[in-house]
Amino acid sequence: MLNIQLSERLHKVASFVREGAIVADIGSDHAYLPVYLVQQGKVEKAIAGEVVVGPFESAVKNVKRHGLTSSITVRLASGLAAIEESDGVDTVTIAGMGGSLIASILEEGKHSLGKVRRIITQPNIHAQAIREWATINGWMLSNEHILKEDGKIYEILVLERGQVVYDERALLLGPILMKEKSPIFLEKWTNECAQLKDVLRSIEEAIETAEIIKKKEQLMRRIRIVGEVLKL
Repeated sequence: MLNIQLSERLHKVASFVREGAIVADIGSDHAYLPVYLVQQGKVEKAIAGEVVVGPFESAVKNVKRHGLTSSITVRLASGLAAIEESDGVDTVTIAGMGGSLIASILEEGKHSLGKVRRIITQPNIHAQAIREWATINGWMLSNEHILKEDGKIYEILVLERGQVVYDERALLLGPILMKEKSPIFLEKWTNECAQLKDVLRSIEEAIETAEIIKKKEQLMRRIRIVGEVLKL
């Protein structure tokens, strides 16, 4: 039986799972993350939730192929509906989706989070939506990480129970990431700022409807926030 080799981003997600946790991996695809966590002895029990039939069937086959059917339960379900109360899940992982989709999954299934103490997310875009959801729903960012893999930049957000108010800068850039200002963080937001300026220039000569004026104000505000943090 070969051990699963994870991508760098999923390996980092796995690193935030506590020893002995009971994990529900939502949108598990081929169940690579749960299989890895069990193989490494980090967890003894995991749920792999998948809403699409094809990946669900792949996950079932993968779990069987690695002889882990007694440790990993694969369920065909939408979002957090994959979690049953009897599972005792205390950690949720959601990786490889847009931040807005992750936030909507958390919102729609928050009644399933009663026993959950840690949520580990890896949004491909729009991490701000997850931070906004967290502040509204009694969660705080206990850790953040940013990495670059195959030319793409990813953020990982770790949520734990707690009430914190984040300002506009922290919601956009990440309260921990903007303090660390890693080279990858600086690269991401330097590029983002340049793109925002391009969009602003492209609409500057448009007819000034109320919608265009609002869009310009939003762009200028975001450019200013990024510029202040990066000192551009």
